[in-house]
Amino acid sequence: MDQPAPPLAVIAAALRRERDRAGISLAELARRAGLAKSTLSQLEAGAGNPSIETLWALGVALGVPFSRLVEPEPTRVRVIRAGEGATRLRADRADFVATLLATGSPHVRRDLYLMELEPGEAREAEAHIPGSVEHIVVGAGRIRTGPAEEPVEVGPGDYVTFPGDVPHRYEALEPSWAVLVMEHR
Repeated sequence: MDQPAPPLAVIAAALRRERDRAGISLAELARRAGLAKSTLSQLEAGAGNPSIETLWALGVALGVPFSRLVEPEPTRVRVIRAGEGATRLRADRADFVATLLATGSPHVRRDLYLMELEPGEAREAEAHIPGSVEHIVVGAGRIRTGPAEEPVEVGPGDYVTFPGDVPHRYEALEPSWAVLVMEHR
């Protein structure tokens, strides 16, 4: 699962924009997200290689959906060919790649992802912003997912939904892919 470099310029601009909107300092955002100030400074300068976990922590600390930190400004018509997702991010400790396909408008507040998972270590996800709900449809393979204390096993064509604002997990039981809709209420 090769992954192109994340869109660092988009992430840098979004971090500055959202931090300014929240009216907090670089040091305060780093503290809230549990990151080193130097790491955050590098990201705002368009350097570094942020993981999914780092960007989710920043989104939670800023009170914004993850997608607001990685999605470029929308165009009227957009096509993403298979394997060409513009925003492909890899997890730190699991063979897990999420490709952001579409974000919701400020009034819709939903994001659409294509997830690719390989067997091995599970992706343990921290709680997202309050009111987040995850909806997953498995396209191929088998995964165990859901709240950390009550994951369920799902396979091709199965649908599962669960709160995204509690710790949760994704574990591939075999090579898998799934579509995730992240709803922010």
